[in-house]
Amino acid sequence: MKRIIVVGNGMVGYKFCEKLRKQGVAAEVIVYGEEPRPAYDRVHLSSFFSGKTAEDLLMAPASWYEEHHIVLHTGELVTEIDRQQKTITTHTGKTDRYDYLVLATGSSPFVPNVKGVERDGVFVYRTIEDLNQIIDYGKKVSRAAVLGGGLLGLEAGKALVDLGLETHIVEFAPRLMPRQLDEQGSVILQHKLSQLGIVVHLNKSTKEIAGNGKLDGLEFVDGSFLPIEMLVISAGIRPRDEVAKGCGLEVHPRGGVVVNDFLQTNDENIFAIGEVAVHSNMVYGLVAPGYEMADIVVRQIAGDFSKTFQGFDMSTKLKLMGVDVGSFGDALGETPGCIPIAFQDKHNGVYKRINISADGKHLLGGILVGDAKQYNLFHQMAANKMPLPAQPESLIIGAPGKGEEGAGVKNLPDSAQICACENITKGDLVFQITEKGVKTLDDLKRSTKACTGCGGCTPMVNDILKITLESLGHTVKKSICEHFDYTRQELYDIVKIKNIKTYDALLDSHGKGDGCEVCKPLVASVLASVWNELIVSQATIQDTNDRFLANIQRGGTYSVVPRIAGGEITPQKLMAIGRIAEKYGLYTKITGGQRIDMFGARVDQLPEIWEELIDEGFESGHAYGKALRTIKSCVGSTWCRYGVQDSVSFAIFIEDRYKGLRAPHKLKGAVSGCIRECAEAQSKDFGIIATEKGWNLYVCGNGGSRPQHAKLLVTDVDTDTCVKLVDRFLMFYIRTADPLTRTATWLNKMEGGLEYLRDVIVNDSLGIGEALEKEMAELIANYACEWKKVVEDPALRAQFKHFINEDSTDSTLSFVEMRGQKCPPDWNKK
Repeated sequence: MKRIIVVGNGMVGYKFCEKLRKQGVAAEVIVYGEEPRPAYDRVHLSSFFSGKTAEDLLMAPASWYEEHHIVLHTGELVTEIDRQQKTITTHTGKTDRYDYLVLATGSSPFVPNVKGVERDGVFVYRTIEDLNQIIDYGKKVSRAAVLGGGLLGLEAGKALVDLGLETHIVEFAPRLMPRQLDEQGSVILQHKLSQLGIVVHLNKSTKEIAGNGKLDGLEFVDGSFLPIEMLVISAGIRPRDEVAKGCGLEVHPRGGVVVNDFLQTNDENIFAIGEVAVHSNMVYGLVAPGYEMADIVVRQIAGDFSKTFQGFDMSTKLKLMGVDVGSFGDALGETPGCIPIAFQDKHNGVYKRINISADGKHLLGGILVGDAKQYNLFHQMAANKMPLPAQPESLIIGAPGKGEEGAGVKNLPDSAQICACENITKGDLVFQITEKGVKTLDDLKRSTKACTGCGGCTPMVNDILKITLESLGHTVKKSICEHFDYTRQELYDIVKIKNIKTYDALLDSHGKGDGCEVCKPLVASVLASVWNELIVSQATIQDTNDRFLANIQRGGTYSVVPRIAGGEITPQKLMAIGRIAEKYGLYTKITGGQRIDMFGARVDQLPEIWEELIDEGFESGHAYGKALRTIKSCVGSTWCRYGVQDSVSFAIFIEDRYKGLRAPHKLKGAVSGCIRECAEAQSKDFGIIATEKGWNLYVCGNGGSRPQHAKLLVTDVDTDTCVKLVDRFLMFYIRTADPLTRTATWLNKMEGGLEYLRDVIVNDSLGIGEALEKEMAELIANYACEWKKVVEDPALRAQFKHFINEDSTDSTLSFVEMRGQKCPPDWNKK
């Protein structure tokens, strides 16, 4: 059995192993990686700053290597290759032999030879260890810069913004992303970044990283000076070819191991793939070409020499700090005779450019900034030389004319590459759907691995799935269950238009059967969303939390969460909570939503506890419902010397305005008094950040297991406009989202994405803005504290007991003491 050693355990090294095992190649595989952990996803490294952990980023856990009979050595740097003996040696002195050696050592950050680069506060942006150092140092400073305005530099800039630092981007070239964008595209991107508070400095050649021990700033050749406290260098990459040089392999004068079309080095037993390889004088700094190289080497080891590496399309689409940017084919129009056509919308920050052939028949390439939803289609049109419509400009300025719709997904050839990361074609996807019976996007991802890399192909994969299913005669519809052949959105409209107020009435008129645990709570939620009436007025259709207006906890007790709008509370109310918690023996905890939860209440105690809370002036906090939870705030201009607006007053106003609002999922908001963002507004369903001129409104963010930053909807609007837009946004979400869908997922699935949402909410493109505001006003007017109604209604109050036929309490409840309070016993220790 052949013995294969892989040097380097990055994304490409891992992909080589995965493809090798998938091919069923019988070989011993040993991997040496110098980092202390298995391969992780460097493409999404910036998500580490917005909450993802090193574990979340792993390509596969260490157990995956064991399960696939791959020996993984982490923290082991290969320092020497003996080509005669076919052995490697590591920095710890370990030696190993190989039949084939695969160099996947990747690259290291290029650090320019600038005076002062060794100062404290200067970092590179490459590994998780680098990120940990940046995070630690970032806690001590407030102003930082990134040296480099390319792809990686802007990613690093996003990381600094996520750390809450004043962020500057310094670029030597006269434009951002000089390899992907032209001047107009760069201007639009720069304007977009400025709206996020990022300052871009172009045409800047750094003379010295100034300081005395730690850095004080950047001194430029033109004599200007930028005061900063931290610098992240992201000025390019250099192939990690030192071990190849040492053993006499041919390296390129500018670095990198030279390979042929088979990815072989000048030693036929040694291959190089990924960023360490130089093919036809080109180093590919993206992951997709590395995956392609891995596939070709695996094929050769398996005895298949039919495929060779012939270069790779460097088209790319990415989201930079919430801004969509796409660059494909001949983006800069360097083909002789090509004709550029450009569209620019400075107001909305959109720039589109397509370059067409001299005869006007084919699309050669283009640039998309601010709106890149057409990227996948344009990319495939260029790659497959699909014919252009008679009026090519219609591709970027409006709908094509009659008879010219032939440029859609349907017309892509089967050979069109849809997922560049995994090299999946349209034909591969269609085969899985038509021949293997795949019917969902998740199943299509599992069977092909499409969408599992950068994820940029997901919209097009989804389109192909829908179109192919429809061509097979399937109806692509999202009915909620067997009892209602409608979507949530359709049920919402039926309830509203038909003035239906009960579950039974809806089931009788538009459903069938007796209902189930899926449709009952969903209809309860819809009824509450449409009418904002007491959710417990209809018994037995709610889930447990809504039925008892409290969250059931481990051990069978419930939590009590009064509303503390904006996190502001008087000493008297604090003492009231303390008195009530002590009286009923409740565990108390301050939450991330800036309020106080009380845990450990029996169900029969809930009305008594709430009666006392209501007497003290509290209301329900709706912590149990798919409803507005909290509006978090910082102290704002009232107390903070950096605050520019009164964030607390605005947060209290917003929370009181939308309290009790029922939705497809829970809603959270926040108001920050300045760009430092202490209230973390960009992690909420809607977040408001004060500016010198008014408020910036962000939408569709969330924390949780899949955190996502909110998107900037509008900037510098006055208070009334901000409230009006939040009204519209929330009502549009309530009307149209699928069940149990957070706003972030709702936006991710929305055709047209943020631009479409902005058109509807801000530009009122559907003409429903006034109707949305009116519906919101009706819901607000109909608000009443649910717990106050229960406390005052003996019949409702009687529903809160453990046994339906007697008043005994639950004798199985038990608690243990922890730090002076009670807690349920640890189930794992039973």
